[in-house]
Amino acid sequence: MKQIKSSRKAGFTLIEIMIVVAIIGLLAAIAIPNFVRARATAQQNACINNLRQIDAAANQWALEFKKTSGNSLVLNTDLLPYIKLNSSGSMPPCPAGGSYTLTLVGTNPACSLSTLVGFSHSLP
Repeated sequence: MKQIKSSRKAGFTLIEIMIVVAIIGLLAAIAIPNFVRARATAQQNACINNLRQIDAAANQWALEFKKTSGNSLVLNTDLLPYIKLNSSGSMPPCPAGGSYTLTLVGTNPACSLSTLVGFSHSLP
């Protein structure tokens, strides 16, 4: 009895590889925009929390030095003792790269990214 040996080798066909690549591409097309949106939301929330901390520090500074609304203050020097500093010993920056401004007691601090559409970095 003769046995017929198949010359077919084990492996994947081109169609199978193309299907796997298409599925991975579809999953990436769904996941990447969601990741970008989640990162932008997290940066917005961190910035708003920093603005709340700056506002609370300004109020505490004003109470301690008997300042009223409209008095001027310097954000990086006057409020430094009232804000929890980051590991480098400075005020926490905006995680999205914006900068904070606050010049008068009684006004809300602002981030330079407060005009972003959809992810505005401003106090409510």
